[in-house]
Amino acid sequence: MIMKKVLIITGVVVAIIALIVFNKLISKKTVANTFTEAKAGTFEITVINSGELIAEKSLEIKGPEIGMNSNQGHGQGGRGGDMHAMDLKIQDIIPEGTMVKEGDYIAQLDRTAYDNTLKTERENLVTQEANLEMKILDTTVVLTNLRDDIKNQTYAVEEASITLAQSKFEPPATIRLAEKSLDKAIRTLEMKKRGYMLRVAQTMAEIEHQELHVSRGRRLVTDLEDFLGKFTITAPSSGMVIYKKDRNGSKRKAGSTVNPFDRVIATLPDLSAMLSKVYINEIEISKVKPGLKAEINVDALPEKTFTGTVYSIANVGEQLPNSDSKMFEVQIKVEGSDPTLRPSMTTGNKIIIKTFRDAVFIPTECVHTGPDSIPFVYEKNRTRQIVLLGESNEKNVIVEKGLEPGTSIYVISPPETENFKLTGEELIATIRSR
Repeated sequence: MIMKKVLIITGVVVAIIALIVFNKLISKKTVANTFTEAKAGTFEITVINSGELIAEKSLEIKGPEIGMNSNQGHGQGGRGGDMHAMDLKIQDIIPEGTMVKEGDYIAQLDRTAYDNTLKTERENLVTQEANLEMKILDTTVVLTNLRDDIKNQTYAVEEASITLAQSKFEPPATIRLAEKSLDKAIRTLEMKKRGYMLRVAQTMAEIEHQELHVSRGRRLVTDLEDFLGKFTITAPSSGMVIYKKDRNGSKRKAGSTVNPFDRVIATLPDLSAMLSKVYINEIEISKVKPGLKAEINVDALPEKTFTGTVYSIANVGEQLPNSDSKMFEVQIKVEGSDPTLRPSMTTGNKIIIKTFRDAVFIPTECVHTGPDSIPFVYEKNRTRQIVLLGESNEKNVIVEKGLEPGTSIYVISPPETENFKLTGEELIATIRSR
């Protein structure tokens, strides 16, 4: 029984000691969270946002382009199946990041749509060539018959001439009838000759028209064959293959379609000159100017920090997904080169807008204002110190007058603030004059 009481008393004592230690730790932590100190040193006004690496220069790997000759129509003669510009589907493409040499296989485009067009055009060409051959044969037969008619009419003229010559001793009426027969035969001969010449001109025009169709058909078939021969894409140079990004941020890969007016399938970036592409919202973009220095961290290379310079700023903002405000594209040129940098790596970018040397600054949440909008801080020595503030960044604000480095101040409003003594009233006039 006595042993049991001892154990209970010991347990209570241990619990009391643990509670006292815990309270002390909590008290110290609370004190640490309640106060901070005015710091002195370099103060930077920055714009910070994430981005990604891109190459300053890239060689584009493009799909085939429809030739100019192929776009000439064949509306005459009822021809169809003209070679129209269509979206091209990427059937297969090598993995992104693959190192290739000039001439290496890159991708294969789906040939189905244009294979069908080529089949149709070949059939049309066979029909047109047959029509041309038939037109030539028909023309030969028709003109031969016309020439026979002219020859026969020539004989008729000769016969009428002989008849007239033999009727010179006949009565005048008979002579007159023979003269009319000869005149009629001559006029018929002239008419047949003119008709022959017109028919020759007409048939030649028809043949030329048909030959034009055949020529266009042959050219279209040739262009389609050349076009389809380029559906296997190869590397125009050596480098690393990076997929092309559409405006919505999605990459072109197997199954994607390629617009005929934007035929880029992938790129071969120049890895010796890299840019960090970042989007800055419309509120902060006015602060960013070309030539400003920047610090760049790459998520994949946490042990390295790179420096850069603002290279370009977009004139027009974009509405990006998951963003309520317009965002402006800013490109930061990475200084120097590093073989470990790769396109599409995620970056953290800090653009340095201004730098102040030997500035005194405090967290912005330490600053309070009353109804008169005069800023002040609560010092640990229970004074309410008026401060003259300068520029601020996302966390801190510069104190131009009113605080010395190392001064302890409250982070949040302390209790019984009415008992704090007001100091620094001489700064009020300067604050109001600004």
